[in-house]
Amino acid sequence: MFGFSEEQISAFGLTFGVGGFMLYMVFIIGQLAWESKAGRFGTFVLFLGLGLGLVGFAAKFIIQWMISK
Repeated sequence: MFGFSEEQISAFGLTFGVGGFMLYMVFIIGQLAWESKAGRFGTFVLFLGLGLGLVGFAAKFIIQWMISK
């Protein structure tokens, strides 16, 4: 499609598509903290607990990139 291979399209989707969903999830966590009136510590705990998976996914991507070089 448009001169791209299936591997290139899937890599683009994984990089930018999932990255966009990760940013949206950060927005959702912030909205959850705001609506629940969690306070500073509660907001920190929400971002720590729910955002840890996002950090793990990003770390996996960076580790794979470093190994492939």
